[in-house]
Amino acid sequence: MSAINAVTDLSREGDIAVVTINSPPVNALSADVRNGIRDGVQQAAADPAVKAVVLICAGRTFIAGADIAEFGKPTEGASLPEIQRALEGGPKPVIAALHGTALGGGFETSLMCHYRVAVPSAKFGLPEIKLGLIPGAGGTQLLPRLCGVENALGVILSGTPFGAKQALEWGVVDALVEEGKLREGAMAFARKVIDTHMPLRKIRDLNDKIEAARGHPEVFEKIRRDNARKYRGFKAWEAAIRAVRAAVDLPFEEGVKLERQAFLELIPTAQSRAQRYVFFAERKVWKIADVPDDTPVLPIKKIGVIGAGTMGGGISMNFLNAGIPVTIVEMAQEALDRGLGTIRRNYENTAKKGRLTNADVETRMGLLSPGVSLDALSDCDLIIEAVFENMEIKKDVFRKLDKIAKKGAILASNTSYLDVDEIAAATSRPENVIGMHFFSPANVMRLLEVVRGAKTARPVIATVMQLARKIGKIGVLVGVCHGFVGNRMLAQRQREAQKLILEGAMPWDVDRVIYDFGLPMGPFAMSDLAGLDIGWSRDKSKSSTIREILCELDRRGQKTSAGFYDYDESRNAKPSPLVEKIILDFAARKGINRRTISDEEILERCIYPMINEGAKILDEGKAQRASDIDVVWINGYGWPVYRGGPMFYGDLIGPEKVLAKLKEFEATMGDDFKPAPLLERIVAEGKRLSDVG
Repeated sequence: MSAINAVTDLSREGDIAVVTINSPPVNALSADVRNGIRDGVQQAAADPAVKAVVLICAGRTFIAGADIAEFGKPTEGASLPEIQRALEGGPKPVIAALHGTALGGGFETSLMCHYRVAVPSAKFGLPEIKLGLIPGAGGTQLLPRLCGVENALGVILSGTPFGAKQALEWGVVDALVEEGKLREGAMAFARKVIDTHMPLRKIRDLNDKIEAARGHPEVFEKIRRDNARKYRGFKAWEAAIRAVRAAVDLPFEEGVKLERQAFLELIPTAQSRAQRYVFFAERKVWKIADVPDDTPVLPIKKIGVIGAGTMGGGISMNFLNAGIPVTIVEMAQEALDRGLGTIRRNYENTAKKGRLTNADVETRMGLLSPGVSLDALSDCDLIIEAVFENMEIKKDVFRKLDKIAKKGAILASNTSYLDVDEIAAATSRPENVIGMHFFSPANVMRLLEVVRGAKTARPVIATVMQLARKIGKIGVLVGVCHGFVGNRMLAQRQREAQKLILEGAMPWDVDRVIYDFGLPMGPFAMSDLAGLDIGWSRDKSKSSTIREILCELDRRGQKTSAGFYDYDESRNAKPSPLVEKIILDFAARKGINRRTISDEEILERCIYPMINEGAKILDEGKAQRASDIDVVWINGYGWPVYRGGPMFYGDLIGPEKVLAKLKEFEATMGDDFKPAPLLERIVAEGKRLSDVG
C-alpha cells in the first residue's frame, strides 16, 4: 500500500487496484480528497499490471457530500471535471464501492465511475436543493440517464436520500453485496468485470431512459405544477428543472455546461447563502455552553403524557414512533377514548398512504397505555403535561405530580407562554422541571423549544435535548420569558398587524404581503385557521377589538366559515365586505384617520419589530445565539428557509437600516419601536446580528 496524500491510499490485490479515501468524519469532497481520487486512479491506470480499479472509503460512509466550507471560495486542487476525466475517461473499469451515505458531490463521483456496488444499508441522494443550489458535477445530467426524468427530478427537487434497494431497481447501482463485506463484494464484482470483459460503461452515453421525455415539454410543466406550492419562492428548483430538461434536449457536454453555470450563479445568491447558514445553524443548536457533551443523561424508558387532546395525542405519537412506551392520562373516560381514537385514526390514515404497515399501527398502539388517574404515571421517567394554558391549572397539576412521580423523574410542561419557574416552584424538585414546548401538530412539526428554568439541572437539559433528537425534533434551548423565543417575537408582528388594519390596510393586504414574503400564511389567515375564539369569553367580551366583535357575531374562523375572511364549503377564503365595514366603523369610532399604507411599510412594520425583539432576547440571554432564534422561526413558524430566519434577514437588510427605520417609526408611532440596546451596539461596532452567541 502506498500513500497518495494524507487522506488517500493506493493498494493492489493481484490485478485489481484499490483507491481508499480516509478523511474523517464523512470523507467530504475536499481538495485533498479530490486530488487523491484523481491521482490514485491515474496511477492505477498507468500500472500495466492493473486491470480494474475499486474506489472505496474508510470509516462510516462513502463521500457524504461536498466540503461546504469551500463554497464561494477560489477552487484549489483537482476540479470535479478533472476527476470525471480520470474516472470515466480512463482506460480501465472503475467500480465505486458504496456504504453509508453517498450524497451530493460524493454521489456524483460514484456516477462518474463505470459501475457501482453497494451494501443494502447504503443511501444515495442529491441534497443541494436544501442549500439553495443544484447539483454541480453532472448529477442533473447523469441521474436521469439511469432512472428517468420523473425519478431523477423527484430525487433532485426533494433533496431526500433513497435506499440501496430502490437504487438497484432503478439501475443506479449494479449490484448489492453483503452487509459488512463491501470490500470483498466490490473485489468480486471487479473480478467479474475483468473475467467477462464487461465494457467501460459511461452513463453519459445512455439515452433510453430520457428518450420518453424528448419532445414532450408537458412532462416538465406537470412537474412544475405539482411542485409549485411546495417550492414557492425558491430559485434553485426552477434551475434544477431546466438543467434536467437540458439532459433530455441537449448533448451531454452542453447539458453539463448549463448545469455548472446555473450552479455557479446560485452560489452567491442571498437564497443559497441563507440556506447554507441554516444548514450550520441547525447543527449548532445542540451545543450548549455550560452543558458539555459528556454531561450524564437520565434513562428514559417510559413517558407519561397528561391530556389526550390534539396536543397531548400528537406529543404521545412522537414517542410511540420512536418505540418508547407512553402512558396517556385524561380525567374523563370519554375524553380519553376520544383521544385514543384520534391517535389510531392518524396511524391508520398513514398506513392507507403506504407509509406504515398495519402491523406498525398495532405495534405503536400497543405501546400506549391509557389511564384516568395521575397515579398511572408513578413509574414514568418523564411526564409531560399538555393541559389548558392556565397558570393555576398547571401549578395544580405539578403539585399533584410532585407527590406521585418517582424520584428522579423529569416533569415537563408543554406551556407555550407561561413562566416555567413559577410552575417549578409548585414542586419540591424544581431542578427536575423543564419546559418542552411542542408545536402543533406536535407529531409533524420539527421544532421543540426546550425551556430551561432557573433551577433546571444540567443532566435534565442534556436528557431532554438528546430525547428531542431521538424523536426527530430539532431542540432549541431557550430561557424563561413570556412566550419564550418564538411566541414572544410573534407577538410583535401580531400587534403591528392589528394596528395596520385600523390605520389603513385590510387583513388581506397584510396577509398578501406576508405570504409574498414567503411565509405559509399571513397573521389573519393564521388566526382564522386556529380559531378566533381561543381564549375568548362571551361573558367578558366588550367589543373592544375587531376580534371580539367578530367572535360576538359568531365569526370564529374557518370552523364557522367566517372570520376575518368568508369561506366557501371547501374552506377557500375571500375578502369579506362585512369585515371591511366592521374595521372602517371601528376605526371611525376610535377617531383614527385612515391612510394609504404601502406594501413596504406593511412588511417593515411586521418584520423589523421581530428582529428588534430578537435582539432583546439575545441581550437578556434567553437564546444562546442569533442562529438559534432563526432555527426556531424556520422550524416552528414557517419562516422561509431561503431568507435564513429573522436575524439573518436583519443582516441581509443591514442592521443599520433596520435601526434607522425603527427610530423613524419610534418618532411617529411611539415606544413599540424603541430599538434594542444590542441592536444599537451592533450598528455602532459595525457587527452583524448573526455573530451574536
